[in-house]
Amino acid sequence: MLEQRIQQQFFDSADLKYAAAEPLSKSIAVAVEAVLASITAGGKVLACGNGGSAADAQHFAAELVGRFERERPGLPAIALTTDSSILTAIGNDYDFASIYSKQVQAIGQPGDVLIAISTSGNSANVLAAVEAAHAKDMTVVALTGRTGGRLSALLTDTDVHIAVPHDRTARIQEVHLLALHCLCDAVDFQLLGDQE
Repeated sequence: MLEQRIQQQFFDSADLKYAAAEPLSKSIAVAVEAVLASITAGGKVLACGNGGSAADAQHFAAELVGRFERERPGLPAIALTTDSSILTAIGNDYDFASIYSKQVQAIGQPGDVLIAISTSGNSANVLAAVEAAHAKDMTVVALTGRTGGRLSALLTDTDVHIAVPHDRTARIQEVHLLALHCLCDAVDFQLLGDQE
């Protein structure tokens, strides 16, 4: 019984990834172009989210700054989730909803990209970060679940929405990680060409 339940998790994850491949591939490709346009013009990528999405933001930034699967110079990326002094100072002096927007206001520049990750699309601090990014003339790449929640209504024509067609948080996060890996792979492919 327990083994069948575990196997079903694998099957459900694989089914969603298969179903999402075609509808998400165009959005991911547009996100790749936005990231490339920013970094080749001297810009940077900022990333944020909460909980598992915070971990995804850090994972993504690490793969840009360090490397993904191939050797290359580091690419400029910052996870806004990592500095406990900044997070606790802003959370204490202002509120939790401001922890990312204050950082975007401080270090974001026109032409930068914000990777905004929220499975529900309703995380107040991610929404505030998106508004701050728009005020800085940044492009937003939003990773959400099915409807995108309130975040989808904030996006402009120059933003990118990668909306995983599912309602379950765990499945959405699994596809978010795959989408971020696709982004890393495609950035490397565009910069370095095919692997030999």
